[in-house]
Amino acid sequence: MLIGNAILPYDGAVTTSAAAPAAASAPRRRRGPALEAALLDAAWDELVETGFAKLTMESVAARAGTGIAVLYRRWANKDELVLAALEHYRSRHPIELPDTGTLRGDLLAALTGMGETRAAFFAVTAAAAFSGLLAGTGLTPSQVRDRIIGDQRLPRVQAIYQRAHDRGEIDLERIPPAVLAMPFDLVRHDLLMNLKPVPPARIRSIVDELFLPLVSGRAT
Repeated sequence: MLIGNAILPYDGAVTTSAAAPAAASAPRRRRGPALEAALLDAAWDELVETGFAKLTMESVAARAGTGIAVLYRRWANKDELVLAALEHYRSRHPIELPDTGTLRGDLLAALTGMGETRAAFFAVTAAAAFSGLLAGTGLTPSQVRDRIIGDQRLPRVQAIYQRAHDRGEIDLERIPPAVLAMPFDLVRHDLLMNLKPVPPARIRSIVDELFLPLVSGRAT
């Protein structure tokens, strides 16, 4: 965009058509974690805009404004790059854990937030998986899930259950981990199957009709 005799480039910096001093015009060199984050952000953006099938190491490097060798020093191929980009995006967009004062209120708020926040993520992940990510990596869907989520599925929401335990609503020592994980696993299932936010009625059903009856008789 021209402003008088000035040119406004993409990063918002204003330069004139005359040669600018080298120190002012040279881009800042990114290193270490900042560089890796920029590469993974570029990979996510490329994945969203073009899809897994059309994404290449070259296209990500071009979007990130760097050389392709920089990518290959970190990831062996686009499959590994995409897996890392998915994990990076997920970790950069955590779900807020509520504290409403009751287990039911906390679960309704947490699952609603999860359904809204993770809908786009699951849509992009599913599209990548069905477009060749699973075949390229040789991983099963559960292995891809574990690669992206790691061991964070239950520990991060454990605070909700610990508060309910401390209030006397449940007895954590009498509830199997699979039961505690069930509400969140069901929402993930719905997100993967429907690729859109989970309806409020479905979340209430998961909490009121499926989960709470299983744990209500196990209070301290």
